[in-house]
Amino acid sequence: MSEKTLSRIADALERMSPPPVTAPDFAAAAAFVWHPDPDRLVPVPSVNRVDLGLLIGVDRARDTLMANTLQFAKGLPANNALLWGARGMGKSSLVKAVHGTLQADYPHLKVVEVQREDLPSIGRCLNLLRGVPERFIMFCDDLSFGHDDAHYKSLKAVLDGGIEGRPDNVVLYATSNRRHLMPRDMIENERSSAISPSEAVEEKVSLSDRFGLWLGFHPCDQDEYLAMIRGYCDAYGVVITDDTLRAEAIEWQATRGSRSGRVAWQFFTDLAGRHGIATS
Repeated sequence: MSEKTLSRIADALERMSPPPVTAPDFAAAAAFVWHPDPDRLVPVPSVNRVDLGLLIGVDRARDTLMANTLQFAKGLPANNALLWGARGMGKSSLVKAVHGTLQADYPHLKVVEVQREDLPSIGRCLNLLRGVPERFIMFCDDLSFGHDDAHYKSLKAVLDGGIEGRPDNVVLYATSNRRHLMPRDMIENERSSAISPSEAVEEKVSLSDRFGLWLGFHPCDQDEYLAMIRGYCDAYGVVITDDTLRAEAIEWQATRGSRSGRVAWQFFTDLAGRHGIATS
């Protein structure tokens, strides 16, 4: 067999069996994004987040998540957390803001974002994080499962950890619009059609029970909505009277058909632009 043929065979075997994935330099960034195929943790140079003090109307959730995360950063026991409820009320913003607040004093505290569709590869990600000195908030945003969706089984690798157990240096924070991570009609359909209704959905519904913390987020009222905008104005130096802010903000809200932290920020973005104020 010629040397050229042997070389081609060697190249083909190398492609079939890629070299083992190595952990990145975790000191290079405060946050990373997990990408599979090929497996890699990509550093995020600058995290898109708001200051913790600008999150209005979520005081209980803020204090609870901060205390849990502080325990974790100190190497103490901490719970996985599910932040669920109304859209646009700051669930993902709170996770990033809490991390940003603590990261200055605890630089070993990192965030690893995992997309829902990448959950089947989560075990390989955990293997890269296991045993290193850093501590990781594994963050899965907008988590939910639909009909015939088996991705929830992969999530148990983080929540339960199988035989090896979840690494001591990893905790999971997830956000969802659904308390039980699955549509209500899916729960009712399976209960009504199953041979053993109580067992049909137990595995899926109990997934949310594996989170030690449930933090609920509810739609804001008008006073909270206006307070959010006033907080942004004060923080970024936008000068506007209370009467003008109230009138314009309520009109903006009416055109959107809802009130939320997201709508408040969208109004403020328009307001800051009209006043020539940069927000980034």
